[in-house]
Amino acid sequence: MYYIGIDLGTSSVKLLLLGDEGVQNIVTREYAVSYPEAGWSEQSPEDWWRETLSGIKELTRDIDKKLVKGIGIGGQMHGLVILDENDNVIRPAILWNDTRTQKETDYLNNVIGKKRLVDMTGNIAFAGFTAPKIMWVRDNEPDNFKRISKIMLPKDYIVYRLTGKHCTDVSDASGMLLLDVENRCWSEEMLKITGITKEQLPKLYESYDIVGEVLKEISDELGFGKVNVAAGAGDNAAAAVGTGTVKNGDCNISLGTSGTVFVACDNYKADYENAIHNFCHANGAYHYMACMLSAASCNKWWLEDIIGTDDYTEAYADYDIYSDNGLIFLPYMMGERSPHNDADIRGMFYGLGMSTTRKDMSVAILEGVAFALKQNIDIIRSMGIDINKSRVCGGGTKNKLWLKIMASVLGIELEVPENQEGASFGAALLAAKGSGDAMYDNAIDGLKIKEVITPDKRLTEKYARKYELFVKLYPAVKSAIRP
Repeated sequence: MYYIGIDLGTSSVKLLLLGDEGVQNIVTREYAVSYPEAGWSEQSPEDWWRETLSGIKELTRDIDKKLVKGIGIGGQMHGLVILDENDNVIRPAILWNDTRTQKETDYLNNVIGKKRLVDMTGNIAFAGFTAPKIMWVRDNEPDNFKRISKIMLPKDYIVYRLTGKHCTDVSDASGMLLLDVENRCWSEEMLKITGITKEQLPKLYESYDIVGEVLKEISDELGFGKVNVAAGAGDNAAAAVGTGTVKNGDCNISLGTSGTVFVACDNYKADYENAIHNFCHANGAYHYMACMLSAASCNKWWLEDIIGTDDYTEAYADYDIYSDNGLIFLPYMMGERSPHNDADIRGMFYGLGMSTTRKDMSVAILEGVAFALKQNIDIIRSMGIDINKSRVCGGGTKNKLWLKIMASVLGIELEVPENQEGASFGAALLAAKGSGDAMYDNAIDGLKIKEVITPDKRLTEKYARKYELFVKLYPAVKSAIRP
């Protein structure tokens, strides 16, 4: 049997074919992002569907298509897709990294109030979340708002085109600020605040639930037989499944364009103090998630745009990592989400001197991202979660120096899984689980670790001193520019 995993990303869709012998094929298709105004970020859902359908055809070109049993989808979270009464897309989707909703976000956090929001949804408002986007459409595009028949998230649009079902899963819905996360149902109070009805929202499922089968006309076009479609999951929850991060206290750090700390937990516990997300997990339980907006993108910016090199190895060659130059980098290049929830703050180097070298600055970038991740992990630890090791995935894992720094800053072992496919692999496993296939349990229990990075005691002691200064810098800079 085969299962297809789809990862609907911001710049491309990645499709994975999973069979009894593991990953059989991977296909990636790109599409455009539109930036019609400063701070706006939009996409055409039709582009997602066109490239997904084309990608499935290429993915399954050389197999017996009748053996495809299920499809699972992971996707970029928080995006707003709105359909009219004929299920036509009303306007381009507003994406997770769109910042036009600061006014609505401030209203939710400051007028409705953070405590009340956490009581209702388990989370405070962020500019990227879906509820502020709905309010923006209500207040700025009233004609479009009146036409809304269905509201959904990006991956849910692909599920709709495959099955004809209007549905979502609880992990992705957790990032809408419309879900009562603790009770895994829509929040009636939030619906009133945003001005929408429950009928406009999709039906809720667990991530591994089968919501329907691929429509006959689509199945015929693809050459399939009857194929199950799982509800799927938000990209981080799907990636957590793919890295086996499903048991209480399991941690996964993603070093991609953004940086994510994902910690699985069995029970719900609200966070009233910090900007840590409290979401439903794709495995039927819960998870904490901290998302920093710039991680590997900081390194890419520095090396490629500023230094002008794509030789990442040369940037750190022969560097004495044990030296302490006092240089600290704040990685807030696009503002920050967790734990500061500050769209306006920006990055900086602190401690520059006449003896500062290019390599000092290159390594400070790596350290600054590691410090920011530690700040989020420490907050999650303060909530009673014991984190003594973590898996790590994403493009940043190719940088061995960075992993050494990270392990030493965090003071824990880092495990690099052999399979780095993340959300697409997890999505395929969810389809297998929903279809009753043991492939899900076998993959979780049999996860293979390629490499283990242990902390360096000398570095841990050095970084403990630098970290104390790192955590003081953000509030000092914030008070200076916004007294």
